Amino acid sequence: MQLRILSFVGRGSPPPDSDIFPVVQKMDRLILASSSPRRAEILTHLCIPFVVDAPRVEEEILPGETAERAAARLADQKAAEVALRHPASWVLAADTLVVLDGAILGKPRDEQDARRMLRLLSGRRHRVVTGVRLRRGAERGWGLVEESLVTVAPLSEEELTWYVATGEPRDKAGAYAVQGLGARFIEAVEGSFTNVMGLPARGVYRLMRDARVSALGLLALSSP
Repeated sequence: MQLRILSFVGRGSPPPDSDIFPVVQKMDRLILASSSPRRAEILTHLCIPFVVDAPRVEEEILPGETAERAAARLADQKAAEVALRHPASWVLAADTLVVLDGAILGKPRDEQDARRMLRLLSGRRHRVVTGVRLRRGAERGWGLVEESLVTVAPLSEEELTWYVATGEPRDKAGAYAVQGLGARFIEAVEGSFTNVMGLPARGVYRLMRDARVSALGLLALSSP
């Protein structure tokens, strides 16, 4: 619903006979600072060349911190940590949070916590907030925060038991995957679907283009 501008192991490289190939091969790599397979999948579908280097950042919410500020801060910290290891490369990082009635739902601690979160979301509409940061070296770079709204169908105890037992909720914010087995329980998504997956495709493209850095602009328009 909202997008606010705040200031790649991928295999999407163009083929050798592509016009862009010689340029892409010479430019700095885009580093995806995330271990999330969903974020890697989104960049791969966009054909943006990247390699993965997962950050070592504690994903903790500070007291009184809003979801928007927390997502932006965590994305910034992830990008900064990985940028230290790749000072000459562009680093892309993101953090996604699920918000219900002002309460932030992170990744469940265990199956019991996953069941608790899913009960809270059952039959309700909630917000999904993703912070994204693009930077190189010591410069802070550019960032955005995007929000989508998701409506979850009422869940029966049988459905809760089944879904938790699949293991899919284990490492997901809000304990569900909108593009996975959990898709059967999603009634509606308002805004960016890829934002709910963990990386707003349109937002990432805008960051890369609006940065007005020729290398990023070429990467943003990579194709098969």
